[in-house]
Amino acid sequence: MSSLLKIVFHGDNAANFRTGLEALLHQPHTIVSVSQGLDQPGEKEHFETADVVVGISLTPAMPKPVKMRLLQAPSAGTDGIQRNCMPEQAQLANCFGHENAIAEFVMAALLLRHVPLQDADAALRQGEWRFFAGRPGALRTELGSQTLGLIGFGHIAKTLAQRAKAFGMKVVVANRSPVTHTDIDASFELSQLNTFMGACDAVVVTLPLADNTRGIVNAEALANMRANAVIVNVGRGPVIDESALFKALQTKKLGGAIIDTWYQYPTTKQVQCAPSQFNFASLNNVLMTPHMSGWTEGTVERRKQTIADNINRLHAGQDLLNVL
Repeated sequence: MSSLLKIVFHGDNAANFRTGLEALLHQPHTIVSVSQGLDQPGEKEHFETADVVVGISLTPAMPKPVKMRLLQAPSAGTDGIQRNCMPEQAQLANCFGHENAIAEFVMAALLLRHVPLQDADAALRQGEWRFFAGRPGALRTELGSQTLGLIGFGHIAKTLAQRAKAFGMKVVVANRSPVTHTDIDASFELSQLNTFMGACDAVVVTLPLADNTRGIVNAEALANMRANAVIVNVGRGPVIDESALFKALQTKKLGGAIIDTWYQYPTTKQVQCAPSQFNFASLNNVLMTPHMSGWTEGTVERRKQTIADNINRLHAGQDLLNVL
C-alpha cells in the first residue's frame, strides 16, 4: 500500500466539502485547507506538494502542483481548470450528485408559470378571489400538457426527463448522438437544433461549457422557439448567446426565461456584481436566480462521498470515478 496522501482543499468552493471528510476516508491522510488566492503563509508550499487537490481552478498564474496525482473538482463543471497546467501524472475527475436538486429546481420554476400560488395568496389576503374556480378569466394552464425539450442528455437531463414524465409531459431531446430512452418521445441531433427549438414549450439547457458548446443556442435557435415558450439555463451561461438572449426577451420574441447560470460572477475581490453586461433585471419576463439550482444539503453530501471514494481509490491503486 502506498504512503499516506496530502490532500489540499483549494478555495471557498472546495471548503464546503471539507467538514466530515475524515469519517469517509479509509486512512488518516493529511488534509489542509488553503485560500483561493494562495497568498497566506505556507499556502503556496502546501499547494505545490499536494498529492490531491480539491478545487475548481488551475491556471498558469497559479503555483505548480508538481506532485499532484489527482485534481478532484467538487463540481460537474471543470471549465475553470486548464488541463495543460496539470502535471503529466495527474488525473482530472469531477463530481455529479446535483441532478436531483436541479431537477426539483426546474420543475418548481416551470410549475410556478402554471400554478400562480404567490399571486393567488397575495390577492386573497386583500379579499380578491382572483383565481376562484368558475370565475371568468380565472382559468390557468397545466404543465402536464406541455412539451419539455432537453439540450444534452447527461445526468441532469436524464433525471429531468423522469420527473417531467411523472407530470405527463412530452419530452424531447437534442443531443450530439441519437437518444433512445423510455422517457424520451423524440430525439434530435444538434444539427437539427432549430427544428427541435420549435417543437418545445420549455427548453432546458443542461450542457457544460466547452469550445463546441459556447453560443450553440444562438439568435437563430432562439428565433425558432414558440412565441410563448420559455428557456431555462441550468448548464452554463455562455452556452446561450448572451446578447441574443437579452434581445429576444427584451423584444418579447420569447415568452420568458429562467436563468440560473450566468455570464459574470462574483470574485474574491468583488463579491457583488451584476450577472450580465445586459440589464436582465429590467425585464419582467425573466426569473433570475444566483446559480443555486444544484446547491442543496444532499448535493454536498453526495459529492463529498465521491471525493472520498476517489481518494480511497487513489490510495488503493484502483481506477478512479468520473475521470475526464
